[in-house]
Amino acid sequence: MKVRAMDMEWAFNENKWKWFKIDDMSEMKIDYDERHSDDIKKWYHDLSQRETNRLRINTTNHDNESISGTLIYQQKLEAQNENRILHFFLTKKFLITINAEVEIKEHLEMSVLLKKMDVANQAIDGFFVLLGEMLNESIINIDKFEIRLNDVLWKIKKKNGIDRLEEIYKLRHELLIWKNFIIPFEEIRLALEEAFGEGITSSIAYKRTSKRMERSMMLIKEYQEEIDHLVNFEEMVSTHRGNEIIKTLTVITTLFTPVSAWGALWGMNFKFMPELGLKWGYGIALCIILLSTLALYYLLVKKGWTGDTLRSKKKNTFFK
Repeated sequence: MKVRAMDMEWAFNENKWKWFKIDDMSEMKIDYDERHSDDIKKWYHDLSQRETNRLRINTTNHDNESISGTLIYQQKLEAQNENRILHFFLTKKFLITINAEVEIKEHLEMSVLLKKMDVANQAIDGFFVLLGEMLNESIINIDKFEIRLNDVLWKIKKKNGIDRLEEIYKLRHELLIWKNFIIPFEEIRLALEEAFGEGITSSIAYKRTSKRMERSMMLIKEYQEEIDHLVNFEEMVSTHRGNEIIKTLTVITTLFTPVSAWGALWGMNFKFMPELGLKWGYGIALCIILLSTLALYYLLVKKGWTGDTLRSKKKNTFFK
């Protein structure tokens, strides 16, 4: 493997292909293939306008295909604009990258990355190695997400409904961000097959990175199902609690019906109401109201219409 540090150029696999790693967009001195000169100039001219994922395929000339674009390879969860963007131009013979500062310092040194790329037979395989290392960092972060999801799963009996829902929806939003992050990687994989044919699928770099993509999407899909189950559970609990509240209010309102009915009757201003002149009228009225209420309560209990409204709750129940 030959290295020309002055231009950040590496030649791999006995000079079969090259990687031009550029950190400063103001200068780009590369001995690239003249057959791609116009495409590279156009790609480089549009770089300043690219801040989101973008992909372009050129299959005009056989055996001179190219693919270029922009990829968000690191995304902060706190803010949309806090990300890192990779610009790339790829052919079979060379790979040009701008801002390819892969966040793998804690997990993979540059020398190890270059050693992996030296095994690649062409630039396409080397690009798959680079994508694989970018995805590896994402999978590590997704594993951290799994820990938080597991914590929420076991804390679900300890927190009230509002706190649970807020934390679950926060996890769902984070998962959607990860899914939105992984999809462009999958698009690039399919675009490479479209541009260079299915022959590239036989390389070990392609297979490893493809499996890593599948693993990432599998994890996201499974976690999404878990979160959906948690949301459904919370909706069930909220619905149950709402029904219990409505049932309680209905029972209370029903039990106070005799008070309201008798109060409305004796509050009328009719001239002839004999019971109002009785010496024990007040006591008799209270007895009538009490007996009516007890009779109504007995009827509700006998019919089973009170349900669990008037029963004490057990400890650690979900339906608090």
